[in-house]
Amino acid sequence: MSCENEKSKGVFFGGHIINPSSNYVSLYKGNISIDTFNLNKDYKFIKKYDTISDGIYELEHMPEHQTILLENGDSIWARINASSFDESIYFSGKGSSKNNFLIESMLNEKNDDKYLSTKYSTNSIDFNLIIDSLIMKHKNSWIIMDSLNELSEIAQKITQASYIYPYATKRERYALLRGTNWSKKEDSVFFDYRKYLNYGDNDLAFFNPYINYTINYINEKALDSGQLYFNEKSLTKFNIKRLKMIDKLISGDLLRNNLARAIAFEEILNFDNHNNHNEFLEIYSEINTSKNYISEVLEMHSDITKMGYGKRLPRIQLNNTDGQITNSSQILNGRPTVFYFWSQTQMNHYRNTIEKVFFLQKKYPKYRFIGICIQPFNSMISKVLNMMNINLQNQFSISNFERASKRWVLTLLNKAIVVDSRGRIKQGFANFSEENFEENL
Repeated sequence: MSCENEKSKGVFFGGHIINPSSNYVSLYKGNISIDTFNLNKDYKFIKKYDTISDGIYELEHMPEHQTILLENGDSIWARINASSFDESIYFSGKGSSKNNFLIESMLNEKNDDKYLSTKYSTNSIDFNLIIDSLIMKHKNSWIIMDSLNELSEIAQKITQASYIYPYATKRERYALLRGTNWSKKEDSVFFDYRKYLNYGDNDLAFFNPYINYTINYINEKALDSGQLYFNEKSLTKFNIKRLKMIDKLISGDLLRNNLARAIAFEEILNFDNHNNHNEFLEIYSEINTSKNYISEVLEMHSDITKMGYGKRLPRIQLNNTDGQITNSSQILNGRPTVFYFWSQTQMNHYRNTIEKVFFLQKKYPKYRFIGICIQPFNSMISKVLNMMNINLQNQFSISNFERASKRWVLTLLNKAIVVDSRGRIKQGFANFSEENFEENL
């Protein structure tokens, strides 16, 4: 729509979802929902904005999400196969090249991870040389893309950041693994790349590669010489120290608040630390300046408390395989119950989960095992479940994931909830895939 006039304002944004996992698509700017598009009968969505704030947005089709760069004048069409979300995304139209580059950078980095997984045992000089060569490869691709497109300054910054910061993250991760006893000289040589990076860029405050890097930078700076990161990372005192490092080293309120929020969620979701959370929250409230964020974190803390041992399981709305509405309280039948979770976009995970369910059902016949799909069931689900010899009476889908995930604190697909015959929680934060899961029964 906007291709004819390069100076046109506003944005046309639309797309086609193949094999949708839900009936809508959402658009976020930072943590704020901008819009929700209901898919039509052809699984397409279309929207024209008269004006929009240039920058990074998040496109979400539950349970997947992906970064998109939108600027006034763009006219972008997205094609996505939800069965292979990241690998299938393709953009066309004006503004598509920069977004396809972001996807390409993300997929190339994943491929490089396989290669780098064998290189963390090399010395720091050789490891830096390997990273330099990988960055140069992606830089050359960026130069070609930039030469073929008239990118704005913000588009140049974000597309460059998409390959610079992931590899800076790999350096920081290497240092966390190998650099606990480096000398000052070794430190200065290895970390020379830091002087080229920005530690207060609000334009990138919600860009995942930048956030991931900055968090890892903070992790390394919070670690004392001789300390092992994997021994410290789960401790409340280490997370408090990370907050203090943000206060000391990071500029820009938007970025500082977002980083502090990320650390707060890590700490609050570490259920083993629950008794120490009040101490953490006191420090967090001093460093964070966002009232919305502090409210969000406190609500999460409250929701976790409600999932504690002996509490009655909070009620959420569900649908059975016939599409009928029910709720989690109504489906309990006086037997101790295990709730496990799955996604229609991750059927390999579901098959592995079902194998464990069949095994546990035989070993613990007094328990009922209920599968909860995190998306509304598609039209073929009954046939698929019957083919897998799964009892449909024990399969339900979540009606409203945003509300349900908050009440049950759903952050991992491997989560399981165990309740007794009265619907009282025995374990609200079990991991169904862990070998010792049976201890919860």
